[in-house]
Amino acid sequence: MTETTEAEAQPANDRENQLIMTLKDGDVRIQLRPDLAPRHVERIKELTRAGLYDGTPFHRVIEGFMAQGGDPTGTGTGGFRDRGYADIPAEFVPAARARFLRGTCGMARSQNPNSANSQFFIMFAPGDFLNNQYTIWGQVVEGMERVDRIARGEPPRTPDRLIRMRVAADAT
Repeated sequence: MTETTEAEAQPANDRENQLIMTLKDGDVRIQLRPDLAPRHVERIKELTRAGLYDGTPFHRVIEGFMAQGGDPTGTGTGGFRDRGYADIPAEFVPAARARFLRGTCGMARSQNPNSANSQFFIMFAPGDFLNNQYTIWGQVVEGMERVDRIARGEPPRTPDRLIRMRVAADAT
């Protein structure tokens, strides 16, 4: 089995499985991967449609590695469990199906593989050590240069925020 690209995995016109993430420098388009992680994609869309990602900070941004956000507390310890969103079981796939490459979107978690809730990360560079250890739910297909401009730090002194996220099918 060979690695699939985002274009092979999902039709480019499948707006139900695309996110538009608005950052300070403009929009980023993410192709969702329900073929790899159906429960995680559904959760991302649920939280997006509820507006729960809007205004959340990128609280952990490591040069040459990734930008992490999706925590309403901005501390790296939060999620939306208190709003009825239970943790999601891992949906790991073998590296032969998908790998952590530049622009890959993965779900953050604690040491427990089944603890993903709302936090996610976007890779700045390949990270093979994450393969089959973290769930891949999407791939940036447009606007990665905007992700590259997110303020660095753990946490950044002045964190950038996810201004707005929406499912492309809902965008007006």
